[in-house]
Amino acid sequence: MDKVYASVDEAVADIPDGASIAIGGFFTAGTPVHLIQALARKGAKNLTVICQQMGPGNEDLTKLVLQGQVKRAICNYPFYRSATRGASNPFERAVCAGKVELEVYPMGTFIEKLRAAGAGIAAFYTPTGLGTVVEQGKEKRTFNGRDYLLEMALKPDYAFVYAWRGDRMGNIVCRKTSRNYNPEMAAAARITIASVEEMVETGGLDPDKVHIPGIYVQRVVKVDRQDYIPSID
Repeated sequence: MDKVYASVDEAVADIPDGASIAIGGFFTAGTPVHLIQALARKGAKNLTVICQQMGPGNEDLTKLVLQGQVKRAICNYPFYRSATRGASNPFERAVCAGKVELEVYPMGTFIEKLRAAGAGIAAFYTPTGLGTVVEQGKEKRTFNGRDYLLEMALKPDYAFVYAWRGDRMGNIVCRKTSRNYNPEMAAAARITIASVEEMVETGGLDPDKVHIPGIYVQRVVKVDRQDYIPSID
């Protein structure tokens, strides 16, 4: 099955208002910038964005906020460390003004919520967050003398992932840190769209080195590699 789309705009063309979208990347590593930019051009509204960071190291997501496309964000590094810079950041200002809802999870809980969804697990118990505001409104149970919180799996409608190489059936290979959340997000989503730097014919990848099997990827699009100067200050 050939899953290649001609452009990023074509690949995101059917994303409706109200969709939830998991976006891979760890700051500038493995972030599907081209797909985010296409989503900004598409203009879909009331989106739930699931990502590692909203703003720091990923200013392309800021455009979605400025255009009023984001209704809710689920992430684990939402704000800049600098209070001065944060006060002028569109996302932080939108959250403070009540225009965008925000859920923050530790990295381990965040990735497990996605991994559980990909494995068909509805929820899981974790001790992380006990005794903090994270505990509010959640079921708590005791196992072997220790308390745990119930966390629900996180299953997005779409996932945007980025890869170093990919084939026409959607098998993809990430490179070093750029792997980060991408495999778990791809498995969790109903529809995964992969942007890849290098496209090869089916059979051109070593099966033992594939990080995301094609069964988890519904669309593939070739993009150019971008250079960054990383900063999270």
